[in-house]
Amino acid sequence: MEIKRDFYLDKLIRKMNNGFIKVITGIRRSGKSYLLNTIFYNYLIESGVDEERIIKFAFDSGDDLLKIGEDLLDLDILSGERLVDPKKFLDYIKDKAQTKDKYYILLDEVQLLASFEQVLNGFLRQDNFDVYVTGSNSKFLSKDIITEFAGRGDEIHVMPFSFSEYMQTTSIDKEDAFAEYQVFGGLPALCSMDSDEDKMNYLKTQLDNVYLRDIVNRYDIRSDSELAELLNVLASGMSSLTNPSKIEATFESSKQTKISANTIDKFIEYFEDSFILKRAYRYDVKGRKYIGTPYKIYFEDVGLRNARLNFRQIEPTHLMENIIYNELRHRGYMVDVGVVMTREKDKNDKDVRKQREVDFIANLGTKRYYIQSAYSLPSAEKAEQEKKSLLNIDDSFKKIIIVKDRVKAFLDDNGIVTINLFDFLLNKDSLDTII
Repeated sequence: MEIKRDFYLDKLIRKMNNGFIKVITGIRRSGKSYLLNTIFYNYLIESGVDEERIIKFAFDSGDDLLKIGEDLLDLDILSGERLVDPKKFLDYIKDKAQTKDKYYILLDEVQLLASFEQVLNGFLRQDNFDVYVTGSNSKFLSKDIITEFAGRGDEIHVMPFSFSEYMQTTSIDKEDAFAEYQVFGGLPALCSMDSDEDKMNYLKTQLDNVYLRDIVNRYDIRSDSELAELLNVLASGMSSLTNPSKIEATFESSKQTKISANTIDKFIEYFEDSFILKRAYRYDVKGRKYIGTPYKIYFEDVGLRNARLNFRQIEPTHLMENIIYNELRHRGYMVDVGVVMTREKDKNDKDVRKQREVDFIANLGTKRYYIQSAYSLPSAEKAEQEKKSLLNIDDSFKKIIIVKDRVKAFLDDNGIVTINLFDFLLNKDSLDTII
């Protein structure tokens, strides 16, 4: 089956012929190659581009490498000491692109090409070349890959399947589908697996043998056990406020291990650069400033997070919050954790300052939404508790509570909207179209 990834396809279409190298980044196995070589390629053909003017080349394909006189078995991929000869590849491109017509060059696993940065920068000087690339090693997964192209790279970040994309892969109802999605996540390969055992083994294997190995190899980490143990701690505390000092104390008290806050901060940055997880920083809504620490950790894919904990810690409230966070990012929003400073009376009727949390502040251009994730609102007291921080925000941007409860979207007297989780996840325009 073909899963339509229209959000990313639309991005590629908008960026066509803009004079930049289009760099498709994302965690391994998130569907980057399929997006470029199938979905975007088919779009080019259907829009009237002659097949002869689309040059596809996969540097991990034995058949493609034979076209330029290279053998996949001769390459030393892991060390990078023996990669594809750039001269052979450039001769191939020169032979394919002999006219001044526009050529679309789609390159997969480009990190296997020696001196690929120089080759791609050379393409930028060709007015009739429009270049798109993907890559899957730790260097190419890094968030700063765009700097390799002297400021002329344009990033399209691909995430694992959102829940609405995941629903295209199954015939079961949304409730059952969500129960699976919150456990196994949205890596595309899982959609072809029937048994839970196969899915669990796949996720654990990818995490240990691919994602973590990439980081260890790239940064030459000697104690990979500390890296793995830190990921366990972060996975266990997902969506909770934390910082390196707090984690350092956790290692000392619970793990009987000494690892400095500086090392912890550095390792978290490695995880972020490889798109395994992301830090959501706190923003003081009234003070209009960021608060450096503590911050929250969310995983790019909840299935990988669960796999790290051997599927022992399946907490619906935290997983729902992570899924909402990823959905907002999938839609292009910049997402922060909100803090609202208030003055309230304590039990002795004294004025005290309190920090109230807003789960998410989602920004996109001139749009802003304040969002609370509440798995269930079983009582009026619980509903009022969730609303307290929102009621203390005095601007006119929309304030929303997303609940797993079966409710029809409604607006209360304070202007706060409550919406069902599935109405939010399955309608990409839900934030704009709700009351």
